[in-house]
Amino acid sequence: MPAETIFTNARIVLEDRIVEGSLKIADGRIAAIDEGVSAQGEDVGGDYLIPGLVELHTDHLEGHYSPRPGVRWNAIAAVQAHDAQIAASGITTVFDCLRMGSDEDGGFGPGEMHRLAEAIETALGEKRLRADHFIHLRCEVSAPNVIEEFDWFRDHGRVRLASLMDHAPGQRQFQTMEQYTLYYKTKRGLTDEQFARFVEHRQEQSARYSARHRAIIAGHCREAGVTLASHDDATLDHVGEAIGEGVKLAEFPTSIQAARASHEAGMSVLMGAPNIVRGGSHSGNIAAKDLAEAGILDVLSSDYIPFSLLHAAFILSDEVETIRLPEAIALVTATPARTVGLDDRGVIATGRRADLVRVRAEGAVPVVRSVWREGERVA
Repeated sequence: MPAETIFTNARIVLEDRIVEGSLKIADGRIAAIDEGVSAQGEDVGGDYLIPGLVELHTDHLEGHYSPRPGVRWNAIAAVQAHDAQIAASGITTVFDCLRMGSDEDGGFGPGEMHRLAEAIETALGEKRLRADHFIHLRCEVSAPNVIEEFDWFRDHGRVRLASLMDHAPGQRQFQTMEQYTLYYKTKRGLTDEQFARFVEHRQEQSARYSARHRAIIAGHCREAGVTLASHDDATLDHVGEAIGEGVKLAEFPTSIQAARASHEAGMSVLMGAPNIVRGGSHSGNIAAKDLAEAGILDVLSSDYIPFSLLHAAFILSDEVETIRLPEAIALVTATPARTVGLDDRGVIATGRRADLVRVRAEGAVPVVRSVWREGERVA
């Protein structure tokens, strides 16, 4: 990696405007931003330079580790394959989701999330990875074993985010039995009798465990400085509970009422980028674009399609009158970075990490041309 690199003839996307000019990198940091074309440096042909994307919520790694039901791939190979797609999508900082506690839908056994965490750590230590990886613990608080799983990660230095979720029927994402029936009964092919027993069991677990487990996990996160997220909040009571727990990130609220209350309380409201690309929620909840138009969308997550993060930002800048490209890019860079306390990245500014993406906006789908992390070309 050269000590100094210059890019010129670039459209540089800052937090508040786009500068046509040149950018200099020195020792992995942004050293200078200048207007006008320089006689020196690499000519990027008028492409955009944007900050490296910051992804807070993706379970994309699971698909590489378990590509088919019952199949388990080599954990380090799975991490590398996931990382390659992440980096090629312009994501330079990723929070890999690991599920704590079984919601009876994942099919992962005891210890498998530990194995993935160890693979991430090993791959980073051996410099196998392109992106910077952190861990996001997705805690199913209604599961009997969630604290047992969570305890293994209490002192894990790569854990920077934890979310509290309850997927029991009648809770949050599944406010109506119609949604729950489609997601579980139809998907699993259960008979009416089997589904009735399944629902009763999940509701009993939620009533028995959720409140206690939420309190334990939230308390630890506050003490350890781990950012806390709520998941699928639907009502003002849910938002009030999140405020009391010290939640900073409201993931996938299922009503505009809950999203607005979370945003007004100072939480970052996160929605899925695939929701933007598809034009709506796959589970029948609110459309992310509606929140964007209402000014109450703060963060986008690629969730299960890494490239959707960049794609969605350009869609919003094209289709929502009040959102210019700098504001759209902030949804996938500056705001997620600030929400989890990563103040060294997420914006193009002197002194910040040279995490950069060269993007060509061609037609309806942008193209990632190059990606740098701390000044080093990684894709």
